[in-house]
Amino acid sequence: MEHMAKKSETELAFLEAVEAGIEQTPEIKEVADKLTAAGFEPYLVGGCLRDLVIGAMSGVGAKPKDWDITTNAKPEEILKIFPDSVYENQFGTVGVKTGSDDPTLALVEVTTFRLEGKYTDKRHPDEITFAETVEEDLSRRDFTINAMAYEISTGQRRAKGLIDPFGGKEDLEKGIIRSVGNAAERFEEDALRLMRAIRFAARFGFDIEDQTSAAIKEKAGLLEFIAKERIADEFNKILMTDNAAEAIRRMEELGLLKYVLPELCEGVDMEQNKHHKFSVFEHNVRALEYATDQKFPLTLRLASLLHDVGKPRSRQWRDDPRGEKTQDGKKGDWTFYQHQYIGERIVAQTLGRLKYPRKMIEDIALLVREHMFVYDPEMVTPRGVRRLVSRVGSDNVDDLLRLREADRIGSGVPKAQPYRLRALKAEIEKAKQEPIHPKMLAIKGGDVIEALAIEPGPKVGQILAILLDAVLDNPDLNDKKSLLTEIKKLGTLADDELKRLADTSKQKAREVQERIDKEIEKQYFV
Repeated sequence: MEHMAKKSETELAFLEAVEAGIEQTPEIKEVADKLTAAGFEPYLVGGCLRDLVIGAMSGVGAKPKDWDITTNAKPEEILKIFPDSVYENQFGTVGVKTGSDDPTLALVEVTTFRLEGKYTDKRHPDEITFAETVEEDLSRRDFTINAMAYEISTGQRRAKGLIDPFGGKEDLEKGIIRSVGNAAERFEEDALRLMRAIRFAARFGFDIEDQTSAAIKEKAGLLEFIAKERIADEFNKILMTDNAAEAIRRMEELGLLKYVLPELCEGVDMEQNKHHKFSVFEHNVRALEYATDQKFPLTLRLASLLHDVGKPRSRQWRDDPRGEKTQDGKKGDWTFYQHQYIGERIVAQTLGRLKYPRKMIEDIALLVREHMFVYDPEMVTPRGVRRLVSRVGSDNVDDLLRLREADRIGSGVPKAQPYRLRALKAEIEKAKQEPIHPKMLAIKGGDVIEALAIEPGPKVGQILAILLDAVLDNPDLNDKKSLLTEIKKLGTLADDELKRLADTSKQKAREVQERIDKEIEKQYFV
């Protein structure tokens, strides 16, 4: 009895924690209460309940990103209760407008209990029929953690508590992704669930139950029936989880990756040269791991994962008696000449096939093509840095540097930003800055010639140098009218005095530029 009482207290605390999340959403309570008043049963289901349960178990609470209610009310009955609603589908889902300022609550989906027929297209049911009970409705769902329900009408909550016929709460506690019922049948119904299993495992840091894993491997080929846009959308969600790298490894292990990014699979177990301790595939995945740890955006995560995708098709053996590896009895090493250009083409083809936005494809392809830039201080010149910035674009150069960091860490080196890379960053920052130069002025040499009615010559440059010094001291002076006034004053000076002032002004400009450059170098610890 003591054990039972303790268990009841624990369960009560859990239910109170779930309800605490519901209490914060009066919009949900109002929708549920109106359904109950009309004689129907409203239940919270799906991802929102899953997240509330996770929050209740962890004790830190949770606010779902969207809210789903299921009920025994038919769509026409829901529309009578909520006349200002949206019903534009064939699946029994009515969008109830709540008037909430919170976008996650402005439109609450209320769906009639339902069962589903065959999935000819491996994505959508050919037909649906309305079910009598919430338990029947839960039986059609994908994974146990998403197949729970909770009655939410005021005055009726806790009457049934958590309805969990497939052990979703227990699987959440154990950290397991498990299919509802027969896993193979669930994936036959909707092949996108193959990737959803990977995503949920990555999102929550869970394992995938053995039978579910086996079914994923068996049914991986069903992904060919899914629209490329849907695959890309699910893949993006996987990449944006904190465990994206492990998810990619799992996709490869279970045979899914070859239906999404077959080109990436070409690097599996492919040995590299002496500068790399990992295979091509593992190196790419570890680069993604760094990008994930650093919270890089999606574009950079994709670029990190694909930056060396061209290596398998460029790999060649080069005999070298000084080499550390051997093949056919000869010393040498592997080379990957121009793999970045091959990778650029592969990225364009691969991401194009998956229907990614054109601008995103262009940005990623550019980063892959340019990721092999030289950053040895002895070889980098200011002109070369300016050409790099010009070629890549000032908007992309920072991403290129971050990609190089991911590339380095993916190679197994300890530092993402060695001195050489920090030095290059400083030079790039200098190149991006507007240099101290007379072109900063609101007038040109032609204005000096016209104002003083003189011929082109040294005097023009001297006057511009003096004006630049004046503007550096007082930026408000940099308008055409004020500068023309100063030009006329300087035009009255003797040639030797003008030259003296110009030389002094040029020296001061050089000192200002040096101070700016030193500040940049200090910023990058150079």
